[in-house]
Amino acid sequence: MNNIENKVIVITGASSGLGEATARLLAKKGAKVVIGARRTEKLEAIVHDIRAEGGQAEFIGVDVTKPHEVQALIEKALSAFGQIDVLVNNAGLMSIAPLSELKVDEWDRMIDINIKGVLYGIAATLPVFQKQNFGHFINLSSVAGVKVFSPGGTVYSGTKFAVRAISEGLRHEVGETIRTTTIEPGAIESELKFGSSHKESSEFVTDFYKQAIPADSVARAIAYAIEQPADVDINEIVLRPTSQEF
Repeated sequence: MNNIENKVIVITGASSGLGEATARLLAKKGAKVVIGARRTEKLEAIVHDIRAEGGQAEFIGVDVTKPHEVQALIEKALSAFGQIDVLVNNAGLMSIAPLSELKVDEWDRMIDINIKGVLYGIAATLPVFQKQNFGHFINLSSVAGVKVFSPGGTVYSGTKFAVRAISEGLRHEVGETIRTTTIEPGAIESELKFGSSHKESSEFVTDFYKQAIPADSVARAIAYAIEQPADVDINEIVLRPTSQEF
């Protein structure tokens, strides 16, 4: 047993990038994965691949800015597999631009996805974990949640600092029986780099991400946190390309 086998793991933002890589890796290790995202055609293809390799997987369309859709994801996992062992709050948006560009709509969108999306995941899953008397939250922050990424990433950093704060408070409140892990990646190959509408910032991000490492780098870190014995809580993992200065 690898301590991942037969665990029921729910993943948001799982249609590509870190979420997809994590779902595929954990399924190979014997987990039962339930994946959610807005692009259901991509989710369907991922589930098809997992099942074709003998794994167990389900999917449902989810917009994490809508609490009832996040709740439906949790209910899907419970109806399919009877319990939930891990929630991976992975969905995220990175819109980089100087504050002076006043991209208020993008600020709102990042707050809705990066902060509220995590909170909605916690709200839907915490009662389940408390009833079970076990569970594990894994929340995706960023190296930009450790050090402010500016100029340009000030609001994004604000959302990722918030994820760290929420995660630490959650750990302190429910840590006797429920584990909490915050993952803080640097430049990882994913669609996150395409979230900027500001031309100069987008060009900078594209250049910055030339040093990106594969998404399964994060998937392996998530697997490491999950596979620890129940009395071991890996609280934070920071990982970045060896060449990344920031």
